[in-house]
Amino acid sequence: MFEQTFKNIDDILHKDAGCGSELDYVEQTSWVLFLKYLDDLEQDKATAAELSCKTYTNIIAKEYQWTVWATPKDKDGKLDRHKALTGDDLKDFVDLKLFPYLKKFKADAESADTIEYKIGEIFSELKNRIQSGYNLREVINRIDELRFRTHAEKHEMSHLYEDKIKNMGNAGRNGGEYYTPRPLIKTIVKVVAPEIGQKIYDGAVGSAGFLVEAFEYLKHSRGGEPSALTTNDIEILQKKTFYGKEKKSLAYIIGTMNMILHGVEAPNIVHTNTLAENIADIQEKDRYDVVLANPPFGGKERAEVQQNFPIKTGETASLFLQHFIKIMKAGGKAGVVIKNTFLSNTDNASVSLRKLLIENCNLHTVLDLPGGTFTGAGVKTVVLFFEKGSSTKNVWFYQLNLNRNLGKTNALNEKDLNDFIELQKTKADSENSWSIAVKDIDQKTFDLTAKNPNKKEEAALRQPQQILEEMKALDEESADILNAILEMI
Repeated sequence: MFEQTFKNIDDILHKDAGCGSELDYVEQTSWVLFLKYLDDLEQDKATAAELSCKTYTNIIAKEYQWTVWATPKDKDGKLDRHKALTGDDLKDFVDLKLFPYLKKFKADAESADTIEYKIGEIFSELKNRIQSGYNLREVINRIDELRFRTHAEKHEMSHLYEDKIKNMGNAGRNGGEYYTPRPLIKTIVKVVAPEIGQKIYDGAVGSAGFLVEAFEYLKHSRGGEPSALTTNDIEILQKKTFYGKEKKSLAYIIGTMNMILHGVEAPNIVHTNTLAENIADIQEKDRYDVVLANPPFGGKERAEVQQNFPIKTGETASLFLQHFIKIMKAGGKAGVVIKNTFLSNTDNASVSLRKLLIENCNLHTVLDLPGGTFTGAGVKTVVLFFEKGSSTKNVWFYQLNLNRNLGKTNALNEKDLNDFIELQKTKADSENSWSIAVKDIDQKTFDLTAKNPNKKEEAALRQPQQILEEMKALDEESADILNAILEMI
């Protein structure tokens, strides 16, 4: 039901002059969906209060409640066409009354860790882009058919919302900016294995995929079922576990809503440029136990941003890595996605950063991913798993070799990563895995290139697609090297 509804809404928005891309479809579906979800959440809270002989005070004032402005019903439970606004009346109400009302929640909220504050923040950042009040009426009617009352309904809806975010990622050239493949995130979370009570951080939060999956993992960490969680566990997960920062407005809004739609009512996600913070100012109270992230790569940061870091470089991901190392507590654990050229680049910044990582952290595992893992991004990536507080003695590598080319129709799945998860527990050698001792690598360059000594000789003939992907990756690597040289001149 959810899937068909989302498809129908996309068809309606496709006809609207204000919505030109998949990004607009997700953004506009999101705010309407969020208000319907909020209405169902309030109804659930009112019912629970009634059963406990308490009174529940609605967050949203009467005239702005979904059942009043969006879908007033007649005595038969059908949409009351006489009371329901449509056309210009509906658009004017939404633009001139509803959004300004919801925006005020931010200033009026008691604190930033409340759902009221988040509502205000979301509607301060968002705009209604649906130009036709008739199209908006159709979207509202479709979303009103959805229910978010049972656990199963909420689970299905959040799962399909993830699919919409995935499509949004595919729509842009930088797909990975919005969407890291869920099988990869689940694998990273399993290997890092966070625990309830630890503070989890993503400084490049995007659509909050890492925080959402960490929440799902922790919900099942007390013996398999969320029902095993204590009241204290739930309080900790809701308010003191998940933290994120995001620079871009749309990603910030989608990330915040994604967390709320998955059940974290007031996610600690801040709209800010993480890299604008001088890492020398980070103190013990600012630190986190777990870092999970896929920072943007390929960006070029300005000189004043680079001044916030001891190792100066224009490469965004390298600055993020310095930030993550600094912001982790001693004993903290991390799983970070980065371009595979990080392991071998010879510019001063890359060499210094590898040295910093090896000397300050135990880089115990590197997962080498095939090209095509990230839809729409030609770069090859690795995942770095490290713990802060002791230097690296040995690095265990795993090269994910699949018998197919990855793409939109043939994406990475969880089964692809089972062997890695199993072998990583003991860091065993296999056809796809091996270990290197840090004392044996070049002590000037700290080159960590993933060269598999156990891999069988490849067949002479390769698929044309594979050759093209390798050529594309080499072109991008050459461009990176040229940029690095230009920076040094």
